[in-house]
Amino acid sequence: MQKQNKLSSLIFATGNAHKLQEASAILQLSLEPLSDSLAQIMPPETGLTFQENALIKARFIFEQTGKPCFAEDSGLCVDALSGSPGIFSARFAGENADASQNNTLLLHKMNGEENRSAHFIAVICYVNEMGDAYFFEGKVYGDIATSIMGEKGFGYDPLFVPKGYNQSFAQLGAQVKNEISHRKIALKAFADFLIK
Repeated sequence: MQKQNKLSSLIFATGNAHKLQEASAILQLSLEPLSDSLAQIMPPETGLTFQENALIKARFIFEQTGKPCFAEDSGLCVDALSGSPGIFSARFAGENADASQNNTLLLHKMNGEENRSAHFIAVICYVNEMGDAYFFEGKVYGDIATSIMGEKGFGYDPLFVPKGYNQSFAQLGAQVKNEISHRKIALKAFADFLIK
């Protein structure tokens, strides 16, 4: 109950409906989305790391509302591409690219590549009522498939096959993904921190 009270009173600084739904399912809470007015004025993600981008978003919402909040930045890092798309995961194929275009570009760049290892990373930045920032990280390792696999999930889910599985996140579905994902690991660390 303590965890629920603390978490449910926080603002999740995201305009991404998929992330909001996934975080709500993992935490088993009904998290509130950003107001339209705040979502429209969110600052650009100009950081050079996931930590910096998460901090930019969390700090901005804290300054706007004066309330504790948390933000998350995440992405896919592919070993054969020297960690790309990394912090540019959402705009890998261009500033206004969608998931299909990003996946198509990734498949093109990985064509014929033997080393298909990759990992998803999620970094949460929590800014408390005093304005202090804390970070929580989660990673899940796997491989990049050679073709689109499945229609569930979002982002690179149809191309990411987690270690120990022979199906992609898009085939495994939300229930399995939410038990093993990078976002689950980071959110659990965050929730455990709030309980303490």
